[in-house]
Amino acid sequence: MNTSSRRPVWIEAALNGPWGRDRQPGIPVTEAEIIADGIAAARAGAGIIHVHAYDPETGRQNDDGATYARIIEGIRATTDALVYPTIPLAGAALTGQAAGPAARFAHIDFLASRGLIEMAVIDPGTVCFIDRRDGPAALASFVYTNTEAEIRHGLALAATHRLVPSYAIYEPGFTRAGALLAGQTPGLATPLYRFMFSDAFAWGFPPRRYGLEAHLALLGEAAPAAPWMIAGLCVDLEDLLPHAVAAGGHVRTGLEDAPFGTETGNAGLVARMVQMVEAAGGLPATPAEIRAGLGLGD
Repeated sequence: MNTSSRRPVWIEAALNGPWGRDRQPGIPVTEAEIIADGIAAARAGAGIIHVHAYDPETGRQNDDGATYARIIEGIRATTDALVYPTIPLAGAALTGQAAGPAARFAHIDFLASRGLIEMAVIDPGTVCFIDRRDGPAALASFVYTNTEAEIRHGLALAATHRLVPSYAIYEPGFTRAGALLAGQTPGLATPLYRFMFSDAFAWGFPPRRYGLEAHLALLGEAAPAAPWMIAGLCVDLEDLLPHAVAAGGHVRTGLEDAPFGTETGNAGLVARMVQMVEAAGGLPATPAEIRAGLGLGD
């Protein structure tokens, strides 16, 4: 196929997640490791880089604005990829917690006020994490909580700072709530809807075509003009990827999303995703193409 006829597909690399090295040994933890992995993933073809900051002494996620700033500046020093952080995984013992909406998004406000980010994680709903697996890697069940007050606060911050909300759609109802609350937030950019699939966790859909079709049918009613991508946690998206590309979607990869114990590093996962995107008739999008598609810089 002539590359000029191929549709640009956004590839996001989620470098580490909240898991810690006991479940995902290959994740970058120190600032230097995260920066190096982010640069390598961007060079491999990722136009978006998603990061979790860590306290290297405890090995746990630490959502400190200054730490995120150093990581983002380090990655952006040699690449023009979009780089954005996470928020605390409220309800889980894996990360620190935050008391109230302002505290939950304090580092987002800090980074946006300094012009360091263009996107923000705002998850429009609450979901129960139940691990389907047995053994030492299995997680204790918890409820990942996002209150309406927290969601509205995050969206208001995004509107103020002209950030694109990055929605993780764990359950179909997240799409309905996210579209409703976005429509009630004046000046908000159109959110990016990330349909979350999993082989390990008993929420949402497994990575099957029928799940994607259900998500797309609902999105077509709730937010028909919104961009979307497939993603997930502890998931293999290889079989689903061609259907997503054919339907006009985008994709996330990386050690946050990969099955626990994955030996391939982030750059290798991105390189593999580039191969799959091209085999499906797409072409990895440049950061400039992604920014244009998100309406950034308008």
